[in-house]
Amino acid sequence: MTSTLFKTIALSSLLTCSAAALAAQSDYKLMVIEDAASAPLALEQSFNRCALNVKSKNYAEAEAICSKAIALLKQSTGPRVKVRELTAYALSNRGVGRLMSQNDAAALSDFYEAKQMLGNALVSHNLNRAKEDLSL
Repeated sequence: MTSTLFKTIALSSLLTCSAAALAAQSDYKLMVIEDAASAPLALEQSFNRCALNVKSKNYAEAEAICSKAIALLKQSTGPRVKVRELTAYALSNRGVGRLMSQNDAAALSDFYEAKQMLGNALVSHNLNRAKEDLSL
């Protein structure tokens, strides 16, 4: 019970997901978690390492780490709105990595899924940028 309560409180505190904290290649936006002192460490590390690996051009590692962050979010018992938001950001980050590694179909799938979950400007930007880069 205490563990579940802690996860719920921790995810509630993740209200600041820095949207444009990292600007990746070709002006894609990578999202990171900031100011999450009470966030589950594994989630914060996976989420932020995903963006760092995309930025560092370690695309295979980025995909694996982003997938781990998405899996951790799916297991989360936090507020649904926050979990959906963070999942959409993790999908968008993974999409950038996949696109940069020439895995276009998987990248577009991630971008569209992220957009369906959260149609905000950052997620939309990455999808639109990918469509533009792929001439769709």
